[in-house]
Amino acid sequence: MDAMQAKEIWSGLARAIDEIHNQDASKLSFEELYRNAYNLVLHKHGEVLYSGVKASVQKHLAAVGARVAQKPDSEILAEVSKCWCDHQLKMVMVRDSICMYMDRTYVSQKKEKPVYELGLQIFRETIWEKEEVRGRLQHILLDNVLKERNGQLIDRSLMKNVLAMLLEIGQDGSQVYERDFEKQFLQSTKDFYRSESLDYLSRNSCSDYINKAERRLNEEQSRVINYLSSTTESKLMQIVETELIQQHAKNLVEMENSGCISMLMDDKTEDLRNMYDLFCRVPSTVDVLRDAVSSHVKKTGKGLVADQERVKEPLVFVTGVLAMRDKYDKIIEVSFRAEKKAAKRLKEAFETFINADSRSANYLAVYVDELMRSGLKGVSEADADERLDKVIVIFRYLQDKDVFENFYKTHLSKRLLSQKSISDECEKSMVAKLKAECGYQYTSKLEGMFNDMSISKECMDGYKREGRGGGSSSTASGGAKDVEINVDVLTMGYWPSQGAPMCQLPNEVLSVMKGFENFYLTKHTGRKLAWQTSLGTSEIKAVFGEKKHELIVSTYQMCILMLFNTEKTRTLSEIKLATGIPDGELKRHLISLCTPKHRILKKASKGKNITADDSFTYNAEFSSKYKRIKVPLVSMKETVKDGGKGGVPKAVEEDRRHLLEAAIVRIMKSRKVMKHNDLIAEVSHQLSVRFTPEPANIKKRIESLIEREYLERSESDRKVYEYLA
Repeated sequence: MDAMQAKEIWSGLARAIDEIHNQDASKLSFEELYRNAYNLVLHKHGEVLYSGVKASVQKHLAAVGARVAQKPDSEILAEVSKCWCDHQLKMVMVRDSICMYMDRTYVSQKKEKPVYELGLQIFRETIWEKEEVRGRLQHILLDNVLKERNGQLIDRSLMKNVLAMLLEIGQDGSQVYERDFEKQFLQSTKDFYRSESLDYLSRNSCSDYINKAERRLNEEQSRVINYLSSTTESKLMQIVETELIQQHAKNLVEMENSGCISMLMDDKTEDLRNMYDLFCRVPSTVDVLRDAVSSHVKKTGKGLVADQERVKEPLVFVTGVLAMRDKYDKIIEVSFRAEKKAAKRLKEAFETFINADSRSANYLAVYVDELMRSGLKGVSEADADERLDKVIVIFRYLQDKDVFENFYKTHLSKRLLSQKSISDECEKSMVAKLKAECGYQYTSKLEGMFNDMSISKECMDGYKREGRGGGSSSTASGGAKDVEINVDVLTMGYWPSQGAPMCQLPNEVLSVMKGFENFYLTKHTGRKLAWQTSLGTSEIKAVFGEKKHELIVSTYQMCILMLFNTEKTRTLSEIKLATGIPDGELKRHLISLCTPKHRILKKASKGKNITADDSFTYNAEFSSKYKRIKVPLVSMKETVKDGGKGGVPKAVEEDRRHLLEAAIVRIMKSRKVMKHNDLIAEVSHQLSVRFTPEPANIKKRIESLIEREYLERSESDRKVYEYLA
């Protein structure tokens, strides 16, 4: 085929392409067109065909571009959309019916653009980049988005088609969509939401703003689905989330009367959940919310501690902490969707204010004491277990668990010895829970106390079976009947040390005690009994004129009252000499016998205090409607020795010294050589289940062990310790 023949064939193909563009292709034979184009390429005339198609498309689109440029703004978007659809359809027809073989051979050999892509390039250059078209369309596209944001209806299908056109005509690397639309769209979006968020926030509540922001975010998500490119989504959402959430997170949380604190105080868990869900879109802002909850819990907790310092009601304090725990547990569960980070921050907040005052351990022990005495009365086993579980949750917050153990042991001993606990099962359940938390060593003494009570019961049963429980045959000079005795034998290491000396007991009691001692020491050789008269109780029969009563009193009160069998009036000094009761306890027990409700003795002086030269007289006129009367002891004021603010009981301090030294020796024995900081960290870790040791205290114990030659410093490095076998 020569050049003339090639030119003739191309003329026919050019007419056919014009008819396709003019939508008059119904009479064309596509088989013939394909064969002619095939022959041109086969006979090395591909350049004629390729350049001819390019010129033909350029000519047609130039006319289309001129027509589009003349359209008014109200019609240009629809016109461009229509022209684009026509162009796509016609270029597909040209490619498939005429240029398919050329695309496969000539285009790939010459590294030219395929026909369809060539058509995209020509469309971009002749229509989109036309000065009268691009600027106007950019403005119309952005204006349509703004209208839609302001609630007006727009033709989304036109928007989708034109934006898809920009994506397609920029596939060759020119990035038309990103350069000519997306960049301006994202900037306008940023400006719009920055302005709107500031304005809306200044006029509405936090909850309203959150709902508005959520709607806006959903709208933008819908916009991506309906007409924007999916590649725009991440950039768009980042801008919207930054302007609506990140920029205002702190202000939203701190908003007066409607922010996070207000929601917490008014239990608006749903509003708080909406805030959390919104903030989750920008993970860094959730920290602001967690910080606010944590700070509020600390502040509320410190308020409870301050109130406790004023009213000094441990039960009110612990009840308040438990109520807080229930409330904020629910908030974390519902509003924060059980998020672990929020739960951890809540735990840390509780630990902060609870451990700010070392008396918290004492308050919790007092609360458990009240539960065991009367708080669980009439409560089902499941409910009782649930209440104890709540106590354990608060117990976990305590760093100084050994302080709690010290106070708990004291209260438990009183309950067991006075038989005031409402349920042995509840007592043992609580000990089991403490054991599960802190291990066997923590509760070994508590379990030993229960064991002592069980063994004491068996011992008394044996004592009574041998006929010795009836007491001695001697009687008081006032005509008292025989004395009966009940003894609890306690292992010294398990029970709180009392340190109170034994008082002078009446002869009637001493003879019975001697009988029990003989019985016990015969059964258990090599043991020694030391009587703790400060812990005992007594039931005595008393006559007031013609009336008889049974008085339930302490052992000290019994010793005092027995003195009035021989003398109706006794001075303070006489009572002290005859009983040997310590001064503080003597005055306390005497005041208890002189109260208006239980005035068994009359005090010579007026007022509540006892003077050094006071005297006491048996009150024969005492009367009561009850046959059996329990005479309660007046309470003693809390003293600093029980651990004031920042203080730890002396007994606990002593135990800590032993525990620290034992832990240091145990670690060094296994490691042989260890650096100072590593040893401090290991000791702290091992003892954290009982208390949090201060590094300074650990260092003191290390120095003490070095002095006693358990350890020595390395000669090469003074910060390294070596174990001395």
